[in-house]
Amino acid sequence: MQMGFIPFRIFPKAKRFQPLVYLFVIALLNFPAGSIASENDLTPPSPDKPWSPPGLNDYEKELARQNDADKHNAALVQIDPNKEYDLPELIDIAERSHPDTRAAWERARQAAGAVGLSQSAYYPYLAASAAAGYERAFIPFPTLQTGPGPSDVSVTGGGNLTTEAVAEGAALNMKWLLFDFGERKATVTAAKEKLMAANISFNAVHQQIVFGVTKSFYDFDTARQQVIVAESSLNAAKTIAGAAQARFDHGLATKPELLQANQQFAQASFDLETAQGQLSDAQVALVESLGILPTTELHVVAASEKPVPDNFEDSLEAMIERALSQRPDLVAKLAGVRAAEAEVKGARAEYYPKVSVAGNVGISQLDVSIKDSPYFGGNQPVYGIGMAIDLPIFDGFARRKKLHIAESELEAAQSDLAGSRDTVVREVWKDYTDFKTALHKQDSANMLLSASQSAFDASLDAYRHGLGTYVDVVNAQRNLTAAHGVMINTRSAIFTFQTALALSIGDLDKPSSRITRNYQP
Repeated sequence: MQMGFIPFRIFPKAKRFQPLVYLFVIALLNFPAGSIASENDLTPPSPDKPWSPPGLNDYEKELARQNDADKHNAALVQIDPNKEYDLPELIDIAERSHPDTRAAWERARQAAGAVGLSQSAYYPYLAASAAAGYERAFIPFPTLQTGPGPSDVSVTGGGNLTTEAVAEGAALNMKWLLFDFGERKATVTAAKEKLMAANISFNAVHQQIVFGVTKSFYDFDTARQQVIVAESSLNAAKTIAGAAQARFDHGLATKPELLQANQQFAQASFDLETAQGQLSDAQVALVESLGILPTTELHVVAASEKPVPDNFEDSLEAMIERALSQRPDLVAKLAGVRAAEAEVKGARAEYYPKVSVAGNVGISQLDVSIKDSPYFGGNQPVYGIGMAIDLPIFDGFARRKKLHIAESELEAAQSDLAGSRDTVVREVWKDYTDFKTALHKQDSANMLLSASQSAFDASLDAYRHGLGTYVDVVNAQRNLTAAHGVMINTRSAIFTFQTALALSIGDLDKPSSRITRNYQP
């Protein structure tokens, strides 16, 4: 910006103050036009219809740009539409692309920055300053007259003595807190404990994502198997309808019996469409759990061939003990207790004095003009150093209130940790029981499926030969479909409860000291 157009010739005595005038003009030019708006322009004009506030288009355009950026970032995650992904590969994709891991990582980085911020209190504070100013003042003085006596003085008039002063200076200031009875140490300790909580919460986010992907994977496989069962049920209904039609053609079945068979076939067709819709929803949920666009085409392997675990590796007591020592949420709450303890120490340290040293060094120039005389003055170096002891005597009980709040937060953190330990024991116990029950249900589900298949085959054969009723074969077909569903749900529940048990213990995606994951912002 060129500002040479300012006519300083109308200020013949102020040429040396051109920088100050420049700053004043810049401030005026940068004052926002229309910054003072009417209140009626900022609120809806009436409550009976929607309103488009000023600047709404800018928000919508920004959201559109962010949507394009999200699509670009999602495209960076390479998904091969011709490949079938297994569960470990899906988990790896989720950990690399899920927004929650990014957010947790940034929170951990923020906590690390807070540690560095708290440690900065141990270093001296240095600040450079520069100032320039102009001042015009006057001093009134009287005109005195003596007489008639030798000690008589009277005021007969007066005048003014005008002075102008220009001051410029630059300095380097330093302040260093030497001793504070542990307040800084307590602040750093609290920050480090919060960093530990943030780091372990980062691991907890990964565990939750692994569990979410695993559950969605088995839910999707269950929905896929349910489609297969629905297709089998439709084929069975078609077979029964064909048998009913054959019996009707030979005069061995009634018209209502044939209509019921057709109705059952239509119902099976409807159930198949419902199962396919649920499969589509499960697929979207699986893709969404990976943190990628739900419209991404993804193929996964079938989990039906995966061997089912037949026993527990550890006892319930060992699982509970391990969970109480390694669960991420318990570690984070313990770090919260330690941080609260440090904050109590910091609040108590405020009752003690603080010892600091301060100093400055610089140069100052002062020029003075008296009654339109030429400016005279000079410049000299300035410096100083000193020590200070700061001890608040009375602060309106602020320190006492801070200490009481810190002590209360410590008690709350301790109680929260104790309650969480009870919750962990209950969660491990429940997940252990659910997993154990699901394992025991597997044998019963196998026997139920085998018996239902045999009953349906026998009922259909008897119906075809005129030895059984339509009601018998329909009931057998429904029982067989239900048995297939029970078997599929039982297998899915075994793997889901196994994963939930690992999550409640803290074993799910447990970090190794020999493996370090690198994330790039």
